Amino acid sequence: MPLFDEHPQRQALNSELHARPPVTLETPEFVTYLAFFHVNGSAEREAAHLCQLAEQLALPAPDTTSGHVFLDAGGFRLKWERHSEFTSYTFVRRIDTTDAAAEHALLEIPAGWRKEIPGKLIVATHIELRSVGEVAPDTVLAQLSPTGMTTVASQVADGAGWVFTDFQIADGFSRFLLLDASLTPRQAGRTVQRLLEIETYRMMALLAFPVAKDIRRLLARSEDELADLMDSMGSAGSPEDERIVLGRLTRLAADVERSVARTTFRFGAAAAYYRLVRQRIEDLREVRLRGFPTVREFMERRLAPAIDTCATIARRQEDLSSRIARNSQLLRTRVDVELERQNQELLAQMNRRAKLQLRLQETVEGLSVVAITYYGSQLVQYLAKGAKEYISPATPEVVTAASIPLIAGLVALGLRRMRRQLAAEDGDAGH
Repeated sequence: MPLFDEHPQRQALNSELHARPPVTLETPEFVTYLAFFHVNGSAEREAAHLCQLAEQLALPAPDTTSGHVFLDAGGFRLKWERHSEFTSYTFVRRIDTTDAAAEHALLEIPAGWRKEIPGKLIVATHIELRSVGEVAPDTVLAQLSPTGMTTVASQVADGAGWVFTDFQIADGFSRFLLLDASLTPRQAGRTVQRLLEIETYRMMALLAFPVAKDIRRLLARSEDELADLMDSMGSAGSPEDERIVLGRLTRLAADVERSVARTTFRFGAAAAYYRLVRQRIEDLREVRLRGFPTVREFMERRLAPAIDTCATIARRQEDLSSRIARNSQLLRTRVDVELERQNQELLAQMNRRAKLQLRLQETVEGLSVVAITYYGSQLVQYLAKGAKEYISPATPEVVTAASIPLIAGLVALGLRRMRRQLAAEDGDAGH
């Protein structure tokens, strides 16, 4: 078979499609899930912390470069996954039916190691996987009905399983009960993974909601200020007033753009996480139970309004930024037009001054011709007096009088020639 020049990322890209498969689950099992938000470089400390657990359990040090690790410690299994903003730890432990005190999958995890997990906890969930033979769905429904609490209950995987939860946090954990009617181990693993992803992505999506509430106050102030500035722009009586309004408008634009820069990622991430929540709910293939909301109904009633608020605030912020930009451009155009008018007036004044200077220069040149002619005729007179014996019968006075028109003409021609030469040089320099 011929060898081809293979793309260096081909194997890695193909492996990515097969990475992070769900953990197969054999009923009954406990699943405990922890997700930690990355803060202050916590992601860089996770590899060493995971290796520390492997060392305590006498397991080989895991390779975390791929972003996902699976450890089988015998008593429990750990699935570790690093995502862009958080890292998840999924602990799976077989349920010992003889140990009634067991309630979750963390019993065999070293407490000191758990306390030192890097990052900030954002999701903590216990899932209990039982068979319908151990826990009858009708019994669970009968216990839920009198409580009055909003409890989500539905059949999933086209009726192969039952899910119960209230999405409340008690003792630091939310809880799910998954009853296995006819789930295969892989189906059970996929169903648990979808429930965990719904829980995680809804929390990550909601991170934008407090941001939206803060930005809403900023937008209200900014919109009021923009309206005031537009009123001031309409009533501006001088270019100085318009420049003052433009300065305030520029500062307002800078404040709004800083807000846009800080929140664009968070609002975009919220929309992406919400799409993932809806997709995972779709993958559950729920069947509604009479009298109880499904996961889909719960999220549409509780999560969707918060996400819609975030989307509305994001659009409102972008719209305000665009309005400020348009108004700034309009005001800047008005200021530029006024500056052009002032420049034209200044050029007209400079033109008038140049004409006055030219007339003054022509007057000075005329006086220069008279002065030079006078002094030249005096020199001729002195020469004529000194040579009166040679110019006889002409007298010095006659010679002086005759020289005056000649001197004046030569001086005038000389000044005119010099002026033309200077004008020609100035024209060459202009080109």
